[in-house]
Amino acid sequence: MTIEMTRLNLLSPLCYVPDKDSDPFGYREGSGEMLFCFELNEEQYRSFEPDKTVLLGNLVFGAKAAADTGEEKTEAGETFRKLPQGAYLFVQKREILSREDIVDLAAELQAEGLWQRIEPGKKLYLRYLYEDGSSVTQLFRPYSKGTLP
Repeated sequence: MTIEMTRLNLLSPLCYVPDKDSDPFGYREGSGEMLFCFELNEEQYRSFEPDKTVLLGNLVFGAKAAADTGEEKTEAGETFRKLPQGAYLFVQKREILSREDIVDLAAELQAEGLWQRIEPGKKLYLRYLYEDGSSVTQLFRPYSKGTLP
């Protein structure tokens, strides 16, 4: 899979309402904007050729789009889930990808970042949305401003 990685500086967080029943790999067109956060495998998150069967690690949360009210809690008293502001390695595809394709894309994003000597973070955010007449799958990988030695 060929990717066009971008370094993205997200200036404001994106807010989402927790959705405990959502499946990160069962997204269907028309489901609305969704965000999933994965904690990457400790032994794989800085590997040029990670083991794709364990790279994603644990699902931290699943959430659906919400308006940012400036508050930390939803009307139901739950804490908003956020894609925090900050520096990200970013890639997107204008289609809904399968689990296998998402893992492949995450591994390529990681390798490309490492080739550019960028210090990758331990989390991966998976976002689905509908934009400009098509469904989109996006991956956000936080990184440190510094680079690897």
